[in-house]
Amino acid sequence: MPLNAPLIRSEHEGLLAFLEHQREAVRNATYGLREDQARLRPTPSGLSLGGLVKHLEDAERGWTDRILGVPPSETSFDDYMASFVLSEDETLAAVLLQYGETCARTDAVVSGVEDLGRRIPLPEAPWFPDPEDCTVRWILLHLIEETARHAGHADIIREALDGALSGPLMAAVEGWPGDGWVKPWQPTT
Repeated sequence: MPLNAPLIRSEHEGLLAFLEHQREAVRNATYGLREDQARLRPTPSGLSLGGLVKHLEDAERGWTDRILGVPPSETSFDDYMASFVLSEDETLAAVLLQYGETCARTDAVVSGVEDLGRRIPLPEAPWFPDPEDCTVRWILLHLIEETARHAGHADIIREALDGALSGPLMAAVEGWPGDGWVKPWQPTT
């Protein structure tokens, strides 16, 4: 994927392309990590890269379920906070795989929605928009915003771990030649 999201021909395509571009940034931030590094929390926020991927998978699955009309499960604040933590019985590879499956599911669901203005019911809560005004379009824009916010967190966390930057990580993931403007990341053994 290039440093910028691709050009688009339709609203559906554009929203999904920009969402995928941010997802890719998060996945790239995990490239080449050891399991122990995926759990490290090098910033005052206490976030880890593995935890961010796990949280984004959970959030995207929940919003896609809403589009499909799946009733949300009862969760507590502790459950929500646990979505940011890669537990000892979870691996980075497993949460990345689950995230990929969830992303593919979201893309398939959204591609099948004819009207992005279709209303999606939400419960009343201070963290949701007006329950009468939520649409599939709003959910997609929210997923882009949420993923982009955490892609920024992922960049900072990765840089704090080993100095790796998003451009060189993407170049390494995609196998770019080492003689270009952006040089692929290499581990510092």
